[in-house]
This record gives sequence, C-alpha cells and structure tokens, in this order.
Amino acid sequence: MAEDWKQPSGCSRGTNDQDLARSLQDTLNSSSFPSHGTTQCCPRNLRLCSGCHRDIGYGNYLGCMGKYFHPECFCCRSCGYPITETEFSLSGNDPYHKSCFKELTHPKCEVCHQFIPTNAAGLIEYRCHPFWSQKYCPSHEHDNTARCCSCERLESRDARYYSLEDGRSLCLECMESAIMDTGDCQPLYHAIRDYYEGMNMKLDQQIPMLLVQRQALNEAIFGEKNGYHHMPETRGLCLSEEQTVASIQKRPRIGGHRLVGMRTEPRKLTRKCEVTAILVLYGLPRLLTGAILAHELMHGWLRLKGYRNLNPEVEEGICQVLSYMWLESELPGSKGMPSTSTSAASSSSSSSSSKKGEKSQVEKKLGDFFMHQIAHDATPSYGEGFRSANAAVSNPL
Repeated sequence: MAEDWKQPSGCSRGTNDQDLARSLQDTLNSSSFPSHGTTQCCPRNLRLCSGCHRDIGYGNYLGCMGKYFHPECFCCRSCGYPITETEFSLSGNDPYHKSCFKELTHPKCEVCHQFIPTNAAGLIEYRCHPFWSQKYCPSHEHDNTARCCSCERLESRDARYYSLEDGRSLCLECMESAIMDTGDCQPLYHAIRDYYEGMNMKLDQQIPMLLVQRQALNEAIFGEKNGYHHMPETRGLCLSEEQTVASIQKRPRIGGHRLVGMRTEPRKLTRKCEVTAILVLYGLPRLLTGAILAHELMHGWLRLKGYRNLNPEVEEGICQVLSYMWLESELPGSKGMPSTSTSAASSSSSSSSSKKGEKSQVEKKLGDFFMHQIAHDATPSYGEGFRSANAAVSNPL
C-alpha cells in the first residue's frame, strides 16, 4: 500500500489484498487475545468506503484523495455513474468524468451551440455582447452569420431571422413591433410631435415623414450637401435638400423567412422651409423608430429656429438627449442614466403612455437596450456629445 500511495496520480487500485487481510486476521486471533470458541473477532472501521460508508472487506478497493472506495462507489459528482477511466477531473473534493466536467465548465457558443474552441495559445477565446451577454465563437463575426439590424444579436442555429428586401435581418422579437410602412408610422410621428409640444418645443412647420429602404436612405444622404451622419449604419435623416425619394407605400408580406412584395412610390420633396423631410429606415421596432424620429425632429427644430451651424458634437449630442428622453418617457422606471425628463415632458408622456397600454417584457428589454446604446456610444459626436449635453440638461447652471 505504501508503494501505491507514491503513485503520481495520488490514486491507487488494490486487487484482492488477501494476504494483508489474512495477516491482520491472524494477528487479531493470536494467542494474546482471549478465545471465544468458534466466534472470530473481525476488524471494524479498518477500511470504510467513503461512498457507501460500509466496510470494504477483502474485495477490490480504490484508494484516492486519502480515502477508500468500492470501485462502484467512486462516482462522478455530475452524472452519478462510476468513474472507470484512469484520468478524471477534480473540483474541490468532488470527482468528475472529464467529459462531464467539460460540459459543466467549458463555455458553449450561443450561435452554433458547440464548445468554444481554444486559440493558438490554448486559451478559450470568445466574443460577448455588452448588453445581451450573448457568447459566441469569434469566427461568427466573419462567416456571414446574420445579425439583427435592430438589437444586434447574432442568429442562433435554432432560431431563424427574417430577411428584409434591402439585405438586413430582423429577429423575431424585434419583428413583433416592427413598423413597415409610412402609413403605420404616422400615429407614432404625431405622438412624438405632441411630446415636443408638451415641452414647449412646438414645431411650427408640418415636416413630411417617410419610411424608406436602406438604398433610398443612402442615396438621400449622398444628395444631402451638409449634415453629419452616424456611420456605419445611418437609420434616419433630417433632409434639407430637394430630392425625389422612394417611399414605402405598402408593407411587405411574410413569405417563408423573407419579407417580400413591398410597394414603393417616388415622392418629390420640395423645400417649403429650412427642412424638406424626415426619412427613417423601415422595419425597425416601434421604440427604435420613435427614438430615431425624436432625434431627427430635434435636428428639424434646431434648423427651424435658426441654429444651422452648430458644432456636430453639440448638435448630435442635443438630438441624442431628446431621443433618450423620449425612450425614458416610454419606459418609466428603466435603469439608465440620471433622468433628463422635465416635468412638462413627464406629464405629456404619462397621458400618451396610458393610451398605448402596457408594454411587453420583450419590448421593455429592447427599450433598455436602445437607451444603453445611446448612453454608451463611443463616437465623439454621438457618444461624447450626448454625455456632455445630458450633463448640461441634468445640472443646469
């Protein structure tokens, strides 16, 4: 046994240690002990199994971690089956099959549902979304895995995203409240104008609003002489130049996992004031569409009031504050930055919120994400601009 304990693994298996047992039995039955007829005195607690807590006796045994086990009692803490392999994993004093331990501790990709592979240095390397905590293999950022154009989550192997006609993808949760055409968006647009009016920021001009596809928005951006745009994906535009834009007249229908059959019409936009129109990308959830509208309406308000040459960080920061404030009014009690809403805005939003009814948990979570995006934007104009403007609104001189 002494030789067994010197094994590197610290684990030994005995096979029919009958000689040692007989020697111990003979010693106990020697003449130095009183005889009681045919009754034999057996050693108690000589070797107790740490699994079943019974005497091991003369059979096979396993010595491991300073304890003894019947072979069938040395079991994996996870699956409960005996460990028969020569190698096993240990966590504290609990043994595991190596495969069971990997299943418990090795992270799995939430996109392909496979174990995340190790990198060249032998370390487990993965990506993790800062808000959704979605863990995935680094390769999925470059293997054409679809990403939702709204919430940014990657498409999982057991969930199919909808494909929009302009090449974007939309997850099922964002699809629930997506706004697909200009007519559907009008009530939301008027509600946000009312929100502005509730803050004594009434827009004196009726600015046209159109929902458009990605290509039409990009073409309008190219035709706009001045303006600062959020790259790589601009989702809204306050247009100042006269242009002809393809507006979405009829929402698409669902065909399999694609949205098809969209009808568009050309709209010639002429400038009757300092603002020609507000364009918003179609197919986004209601809260995101509203946040974009609130942002672009602030651009329009500034231009109508004569503020046309502001520094991009100042103007975009102010517009982001209005977008954040509107989301905040739609999601009372959300965990975000210190509140920027004024009392007038709060009273205006409370009346409109009561008309819309209670939001689902899915929509509330999406709203929290959109607020998180604004608050943690890393770009100078949109991110630093928002944080500076938000501090000024929250702590006026």
